[in-house]
Amino acid sequence: MNVIIKASNIELTPQMRKFIEDKMQTVDKFYPNIMEVRVEIEHDTHHQKGNVYRCEANVNIPGKLLRVEKSTTDFKKAVNKVKDHLKTVLTKEKEKQSS
Repeated sequence: MNVIIKASNIELTPQMRKFIEDKMQTVDKFYPNIMEVRVEIEHDTHHQKGNVYRCEANVNIPGKLLRVEKSTTDFKKAVNKVKDHLKTVLTKEKEKQSS
């Protein structure tokens, strides 16, 4: 599985890149044929909410593209929320295909 990371308005450190890659590699066990995961992380200073991190993941599986997006005030929480929601979406997709 290939993980591609794009960062906007944020300096992506090697530790941050490794954190994202490690989290996205764990979703592979919920759907066996994931071809590619594209992750976009963005930092924005919202005028009402302050610092906001938006994480978006596009998962390329055979015949479909699944998209999950979450926003929060913490970088790691945003990535974890996306990972947790991806687990749910991939599990549902796997069940749909097996029935």
